[in-house]
Formats: sequence, C-alpha cells, structure tokens
Amino acid sequence: MPRSLGPQRIPGARRFAGPPTSFIVITVAVIQVVGTLLSASHQDAPRPLDALAILLLLAGPAGLAFRKRAPHVMLPVALLATGAYVALGYAWGPVVLSLALSILLTAAAGLRWQAWTGAGVAAAAVVAGTAFAGDDGWTFRASAGVAWAVILVLLGQGFRRRSERFAEYRRRREVARKAERDEYRLTLARDIHDVVAHSLSMINVQASVALHVGADDPEKLRPALEAIKAASKESLTEVRQLLGVLREDVPLAPAARPTLDRIPELVKNAELGGLIVSLHDDSDHQYIGPAQQEAAYRIVQEALTNVGRHSGARSAVVRVLQTAGALTVTIDDDGAGLGEALPGNGLTGMRERAAALGGTLTLYELEPGLRVEATFPTQQEGTLP
Repeated sequence: MPRSLGPQRIPGARRFAGPPTSFIVITVAVIQVVGTLLSASHQDAPRPLDALAILLLLAGPAGLAFRKRAPHVMLPVALLATGAYVALGYAWGPVVLSLALSILLTAAAGLRWQAWTGAGVAAAAVVAGTAFAGDDGWTFRASAGVAWAVILVLLGQGFRRRSERFAEYRRRREVARKAERDEYRLTLARDIHDVVAHSLSMINVQASVALHVGADDPEKLRPALEAIKAASKESLTEVRQLLGVLREDVPLAPAARPTLDRIPELVKNAELGGLIVSLHDDSDHQYIGPAQQEAAYRIVQEALTNVGRHSGARSAVVRVLQTAGALTVTIDDDGAGLGEALPGNGLTGMRERAAALGGTLTLYELEPGLRVEATFPTQQEGTLP
C-alpha cells in the first residue's frame, strides 16, 4: 500500500535551501569580526575599533538568522549595520560580507524588488563614497561596486529559479508516482472483485443446486459439490496471489495470467449453474497480447457472473472475434436485461479494462436480454506475446 508522504511545501513558496542558517550566521560573524580586527592592525583608521564596532560587525550576520522565518528582515538590517559602520569611520575590513549575502539570499527568497532596491542603495553608496573620497580610480571602484551588486541579485535569482525547477520536477514526479499507485490499486481492486464475485456466485449457485437435489437425487449432488470445491480452491489461490502482491514480505510465486484458452472453463462453470452457454472463438491466440487476453477473459467472467446472478437468463452466447488489429468479445443472454439497475463495480471494472487498452465496452438491449460487447486493439500481427 502507498505510504503517506506528509505535508508538501508549495513549489512557488520554496526558498533557496543552501547550508544551515546557524552555520552561515556563525561563519559570517567570525569572518567579519576576526578579519576586521586583523585588518585594523594594518590601518590608520579615523576611529579605533570599540564595543559599538563589534556590535555593528555582529548585527549584519545576526540579520541573516531570519533568512527562512522572515527573509525581508535580512537586507535592511545588513544595510543599516554596514552603513553605520562605514559612516562612523571604523577600519575597513570584510564588513560588507553580510550585506552581500543579504542581497543574494533576499533575491533567492523571491523578494526581487527588495533585492534590487537594496543592491541599488548599496551601489549608490559605493559610488558616492568613492567620488567624495577624491581617489583618481574612483570610477573603476564605483563600477566594480555596481557590477557586484547586480551580480549578487542575478545569482540569487538564478538560485531561486533552480530551486523552483527542482521543486516542479519533484512535484511532477510525485504526481506521476501517485497516478501509477492509483492505477495499480485500481487494477488490484478489479482483479479481486472479478475473482471473488465470480467464485462466490459460482459457489452460491452450486450450493443452491446441491440443497435442491441432494435429498431427491444424490447422484446430482456430487457434481455440485465438486464444482464448489474447484471454485473455492481457484478463488483462494488467486486471492492469495493478489494479497502477496500487496504484502511484499510474502514470498509467493506469481499467479498465472488468465488467457483465452481458459474461457471454456468459464463456460463449463456457468453450465454447472444451470445456464446453457455456447462459445464461438474465432481468434488466433498466439497473435493476441497477454494483456488483451486477460482483459477478454475477465470481461467474459464478469458478464457470465452477472447473467447467472441478476438477469434470470436461461442461455447465453459468448463470441470471441479477431479482425485486422482488433479483438471483439460479445456476450449475449436472453434474460431481463439491464432495466433500471445502476452500473455496479463489475460493469465499471469491465469498462476500465477495455479503456486501459484503448478499447471500448458497450451495452445493447436485446429482445429479450442484453449484449455486452468489448472491442480493443491487439498486438500487430506476426508478434508473439
């Protein structure tokens, strides 16, 4: 049986995964503080590093802690902390690392306009700072700052698109797996219904015959009991095989697939129940695929079961006709027909079997009786099953 997959994240809301948040925060904090302390020892900064500088160096990485819970918080915190640190004249160092990651992660979280706005503010600050510094190479420094701001946003958007593609792939794969599981369960349900319904109907009819003739004609009792024994044995064997499929821990040999060669058994079982059945098989079994043969067998099985249980018919005709590229199975009876009865699981299962092979199943009212006709394509001629 399929296992529950639990709640799934909506693909559109998926954020860039990346390393654990705690690892990012600690790593960036260590790099900014230690790197700035080492860099400050080789600089003549207007203002020495103090407690406020350390606090500002830690504030940017602290904002990254919100990347999953509230990603819109990261960039404003990094902008304020970095901007205050630079404006106060502290020694230059890797203080911009948290700002760069904030731009990247904000874009990766899908906050595109906030990422572009933050990158624009940072780029504008770089341009203004280098221009006012009076450095001869300020245009190069400003261009590099703007380029890095744009690259960070584009990288973040690239990570997000990649994440969304993977999420969509996983969603489609899960949908396909679910459809496959549903189809598999539906096939098992049809098989169980066909096996159990047919066998129990057969047993019920033969038990009624045994009760009726047992007292008056003991000689007729033995065939009825033998039919009950055979039907129950076959049913138990097939049900065990189906349960073995559901329970993978049960080491059972695979059940033989029903074929057109076994349709005479269905006819014989129906006749033991008192129904007069004639079979006309005009098909070359070696040119009909195993799936088509199984579907034809199950449709005949279910149709004869319904004839014996519901229609009150005295006779039925089973025809198997093979034409160019198609197999047609017809079951006629002289019973009461479908009447006002609603389609049950058996009729639904027959239609699903035919449709699964690209065929159709149609019911026709006869005078009297009902015709069940199934048609589906066969394997190409010359191809052995």
